[in-house]
Amino acid sequence: MARVHRITLMALVFVSLVEAAAGQQAVTQADIQRLQDNIYQAGTDISQLRSRDAARASQLQAELDELRDEVIYLRVKLRKEGSLARSEYADVRDRIETLRTRARTQTPAAASTAPPGPAAGAGQPAAARTAPPTAGATVEIPAGTEMDVRLSGRLNSGIAKVEDRFEATTLVDINIGGRTVVPAGSVMRGVVTDVEPATRTNRTARMTLSFDQLTVNGRAYPIRGTVTQAIEGEGLKGEAGRIGTGAGVGAIIGGILGGFRGALAGILIGAGGTIAATEGKEVELPQGSVLRVRIDSPVQINTAR
Repeated sequence: MARVHRITLMALVFVSLVEAAAGQQAVTQADIQRLQDNIYQAGTDISQLRSRDAARASQLQAELDELRDEVIYLRVKLRKEGSLARSEYADVRDRIETLRTRARTQTPAAASTAPPGPAAGAGQPAAARTAPPTAGATVEIPAGTEMDVRLSGRLNSGIAKVEDRFEATTLVDINIGGRTVVPAGSVMRGVVTDVEPATRTNRTARMTLSFDQLTVNGRAYPIRGTVTQAIEGEGLKGEAGRIGTGAGVGAIIGGILGGFRGALAGILIGAGGTIAATEGKEVELPQGSVLRVRIDSPVQINTAR
């Protein structure tokens, strides 16, 4: 009897150790979302670095683009396979943190340009001494801002693949504080983050789109944008019309609907930018379709030329 008790105890201990190990290695979609948040923060760090060291910022941006692709890969792998090794997650997480540290650390070259000696900045208020050289040239597009963009190509859930990139262009100028922050025709980069084509058993095709980059005057800025509406366009009529000021959260930029027929027929847009077909067909967004995109996190735009 004692021997049976020992075997039972050993089995319970073994099961506990296995469960603990599994718990340590379990990666959730919330973990992947944190990686995406860190990617966004890293992009902000690089944007701030660009005014100090453009060459280094470009190098780090290329590394960040690769890391962004890896995060998308991890999300897809977790969704399809149901599990992800903690080591894979930790490797990408640590590399993102290392990149952020490099972006925030002042380079020796930048440090050597500072005035030497303790007298530098003496007699000035602390705020004046620490203000960056581009102070006053950065304008924030607030979270909640919506803008209309026109698709440069066609998107279809039957042929689109996860991680496919696509582009759209802004329809009207975004004016904030009396200055044009984002000129009409600026390029916004999107990515297909999930897609389910229509099949005999799945009559509801779905496609999830997000936007991760806005290019203004040749300078790329990381963004987090969610599609909230799809509009069938028939061409712009007349002037661009009224534009929101962008002064408060929720201000709608590019709020012109003259010249548009209205919402695209046969599709429904849900939370998180997921577009679902409502007629048992593929999700079809023709070239020239207009997407209303909500900016989910503030974007700092450098307006210095």
